[in-house]
Amino acid sequence: MSLALICGQGRLPRIVADAQSQRPLVCVLEGFEPDGLNADLTFHLETLGTLLHTLQERGITQVCLCGAIRRPPIDPARLDAKTAPLVPRLQTALTSGDDGALRIVMNLFEEAGLSIAAVHDLVPDLLPVEGVLSLKTYAPQNTVEARLGERTVAAMGARDAGQACVVRGDTVITREDAAGTDAMLTRLARDRTTGSGDFLTNPINTASDMFGGLLGDATDWLTGGASTSEGGILFKAPKPGQDRRADLPAIGASTPDAVAAAGLSGIVIEAGGVMILDRAKTVARCDTLGLFLWVREKGV
Repeated sequence: MSLALICGQGRLPRIVADAQSQRPLVCVLEGFEPDGLNADLTFHLETLGTLLHTLQERGITQVCLCGAIRRPPIDPARLDAKTAPLVPRLQTALTSGDDGALRIVMNLFEEAGLSIAAVHDLVPDLLPVEGVLSLKTYAPQNTVEARLGERTVAAMGARDAGQACVVRGDTVITREDAAGTDAMLTRLARDRTTGSGDFLTNPINTASDMFGGLLGDATDWLTGGASTSEGGILFKAPKPGQDRRADLPAIGASTPDAVAAAGLSGIVIEAGGVMILDRAKTVARCDTLGLFLWVREKGV
């Protein structure tokens, strides 16, 4: 055995493990157990140094970071001797953006002699090729929305601040924050149900509009643009310059339901940059709900 999975929550670790000819060593950050996959080793952030040493002793040469985690605080009382020297870098990681934090963590694994395998290298089928996967296709208006979505996520990513947004007409309705895509869509569905419209005046979104100059087209960011109460897209793409060995964005079989509940018409993801988990189920659910799923080439 030479591969270890450094796992967080969700379906992804199980998908990666099942795709390997030999079962990898499954290492789980305590409190972030994956779905349907038992841990061989459980570790804390405060024992990361010991985990690195254990992997070396077990002959592990390659690791794959997969699954979702939140940032647990460091408890000094739980630190062990092998992790104590890493604390300054771990603290820097905890106060950095997602991509910056992952780069620091991956550097620690590499310095221990462990190479980093990307999820999509271990399971290439997770990255679909360009095209419309659903029965329904996108409308001309959705092409315009996708262009705005691409510019929006690029500006967000330049600040290491998210990988998804919702666009309706010429308006960016809401943007992903640290809570993730599902939470963003849930808030939008709630506002749609209650008719509160909070997403149009959310101070986070309004503040983000002030960065319109980064896009070269600030008018696209104004909340006063044309918008209807229904339709629009979920747009998802990796951050510019993102290290794609970890935290590549993904959608799955539950995403279409969340998109439909939010009153949107479809999903647009960047070809080569966003994974689809349980692809057959995800596409089938889009078809059932009358949504389109467009794997879009960047810049189209």
